[in-house]
Amino acid sequence: PLYQHHPKYHLLTAPLSMKNHSVLLAVTLLGSTNAFVSPQARSTSTTALDATIAVFGASGLTAQECVYQGLKEGDKIVGLTRNPSKVVIPKGSGGADADKSLSDPNLTMIGGDVTNPADVAKVFENDIDGVIVALGGKTSDVGDSMLTDGTKNIMAAMKENNVKRMAVVTSIGAGDSKDQAPFAFKMLMMTVMKKIFTDKNNQEAAVKASGLEYCIVRPGGLTVEPPTGVINVIEGEAGSIPRADVAQFCLEAVKDADFPYVGKTPCISSVGGTSWVKDRSGAARGEMPK
Repeated sequence: PLYQHHPKYHLLTAPLSMKNHSVLLAVTLLGSTNAFVSPQARSTSTTALDATIAVFGASGLTAQECVYQGLKEGDKIVGLTRNPSKVVIPKGSGGADADKSLSDPNLTMIGGDVTNPADVAKVFENDIDGVIVALGGKTSDVGDSMLTDGTKNIMAAMKENNVKRMAVVTSIGAGDSKDQAPFAFKMLMMTVMKKIFTDKNNQEAAVKASGLEYCIVRPGGLTVEPPTGVINVIEGEAGSIPRADVAQFCLEAVKDADFPYVGKTPCISSVGGTSWVKDRSGAARGEMPK
């Protein structure tokens, strides 16, 4: 993936049209000698964390991508989810194998609740190097403070076990990124999504105050499309991004000792634009609306 920010990357301060996005991609691929090189292409690894990764919320659509891609990169993955049976090969990067059961000798899946410290502690019975927090769910199902409470439990366990690096997936519009969300999404944030954004904001505040090596990842409109390999770190209004690209960003955030967004809250998207159709987890899995 090409992380287009940092001194050697492009900083996007305004929405991209599809046309100039294509031009930017072509220039980045053909003209840059300093672009980020994915670990598969490196002759030797530059990661300091080599790499047993804990993924919390492992049955979620973004977390499944983290699990699957981590395994493909040769990492060991320890996941916690209330629904282990829902951990399947993801649509975005899974290709023809999408939705098949996901099993691997390097995968340990634990059934449990992130708001229960004892369940979180089970994950850290393994020798964890880095943590990805990709929690989700409707507040009507999981409660008004699950994100904050669960993340606090995770961070407490990290400190007890001397684990320092974490990536936490929140959303565009959280924290100080409200103005980067399209107008229609802002309306949802202030109405039907008000409770979940209160929880996200509290979650982010807890992470920032933790003293850990964190990266708070704020993706734009999430899709289940195949990965684009392009991740724009933006200051303007967000467009859409496949969950597969978000997962790659998160994996690098916990594995790369020199990751440029540690201690930061990057907003990311793969395609610029002024709006998106928000991908709902149930619909993406093919579930019938309730």
